[in-house]
Amino acid sequence: MGIKTALGALILAALAMPAAAQDEGTPEARPEPGWLSDVVIAPHDGIASSALPAPITAMPIGAVRLDAVGLLPPSVTGLPHDLWGASEADTLSRLFRAVPATGLPAMLSFTETLALAELDPPAGGTAEARLFLARLDMLLDRGALEPARALAERAGPTDPELFRRFFDVSLLTGQAERACAAMRANPDIAPAFPARIFCLARGGDWSAAALSLGTGVALGQIGEAEADLIAQFLDPELFEGEPPLPPDPRITPLYYEMRAAIGQRPASNDLPLAFAHSDLSEIAGWRAQLTAAERLMRAGAIAPQEWLAIATAHRPSASGAIWDRAGALQRFDAAILANDAREVARHLPETMTAMQEAGLLEAFATLYGDQLLRLPFTGDDARLAHRVALLSPSYERVALRAAPQDRDERFLFAIARGEPAEPPRRDALTLAVSQAFASTDLPERYRAMMAEDRRGEALLRAALVLLSDAADSDDIGDALRLFRAFGLEDTARRAALQLMLLDGWAA
Repeated sequence: MGIKTALGALILAALAMPAAAQDEGTPEARPEPGWLSDVVIAPHDGIASSALPAPITAMPIGAVRLDAVGLLPPSVTGLPHDLWGASEADTLSRLFRAVPATGLPAMLSFTETLALAELDPPAGGTAEARLFLARLDMLLDRGALEPARALAERAGPTDPELFRRFFDVSLLTGQAERACAAMRANPDIAPAFPARIFCLARGGDWSAAALSLGTGVALGQIGEAEADLIAQFLDPELFEGEPPLPPDPRITPLYYEMRAAIGQRPASNDLPLAFAHSDLSEIAGWRAQLTAAERLMRAGAIAPQEWLAIATAHRPSASGAIWDRAGALQRFDAAILANDAREVARHLPETMTAMQEAGLLEAFATLYGDQLLRLPFTGDDARLAHRVALLSPSYERVALRAAPQDRDERFLFAIARGEPAEPPRRDALTLAVSQAFASTDLPERYRAMMAEDRRGEALLRAALVLLSDAADSDDIGDALRLFRAFGLEDTARRAALQLMLLDGWAA
């Protein structure tokens, strides 16, 4: 059926319906996420918005300095409220936008803490809200939707650019009604036609939705491909027997939601991380759930317990990398639950290898590190258990309680305690880590920034070094030393242990 015919049918049906109630080496930064929906148009652009239901009355909350908004107070983060100091807001924004979605888990955790921290706005620059949006976009890029949604809600999604992100996060987390309610509650937000139509339909006002579709097409505000999708979303029965719509060259959460409603949801494994959340539910099928959970776990976007629950939900019925990993994890988990030290020791090497190859070893350690420490292992079994525990939050406990069994372990235990240690090997990375724990003096390359009251900027640059696959060993050592000099000892130790163990060193 052609779009004009479909539009005519929709509008006629609607009319018959009753109305329903870059400085100092700053890395190249990514722009805003390219998948954001175009849900907002410029206010007062002459396009009527009367098809929306009456707006909800909202109490004013006063002016909010977005760059100061956060979820974690200094008492939780341990960071001073004036961490940004004299840094330029634009520089900090570019640094946040340069943070990758995956990498060293300790740095993913630290940069998320920075993004969520309650901190005074930087003194340099006047780009109000640019830093806030960069922090929010960093979370969106790595699929950390729940903290992103909470941060947007804390700010109040009244700014058009902030509202775009809040709207999309709400859709991707299954809270479309919340997104539409926020749209109605903010009369200063002028919704684009597709978002307006979507919310009218979700609110049950199908007649207004169909009329808005016709108006949007007539005004040139809705293209042909968009109109085809929206028409099918409004009345799928009109298109029964028609072939599926062609793939969208640029999928957005809004169109993803519409495609899901008509049974043409695209697979999320080829889409940005934020879309992977839609495959975590059982309706997606277990393989899709596993793939999505692993992707999000590597980015630190979900809790290890959520990944484990999905990975152990069913018995693998086929072979292949993802099924083999699930099978290995299930066998190991069963042995742990039975408290059978012999079976745990038998399955541990295979499971560690599978987790390491998939980039999931740190999550595995977080789940099982404590339990492994309670089992009576000796020899090589104890050595492997210690490696897992050193990657877990219990890293210091194993270093204080266990006796090192070789030079490698003696070195790792010293790092876990924050003490100097003789490097057991002479490779560049081991030497850099060893030197980082030889003193807590401030590295030369960061002294100027610290002296100029740009402490947070220095830490963010150091985090980017440790998240880079191509970082020089001297840069790595200086980044670790900076964290230690600043008093972020736990962050430095965990990062150093992960550098040593996640790539197979001393395995």
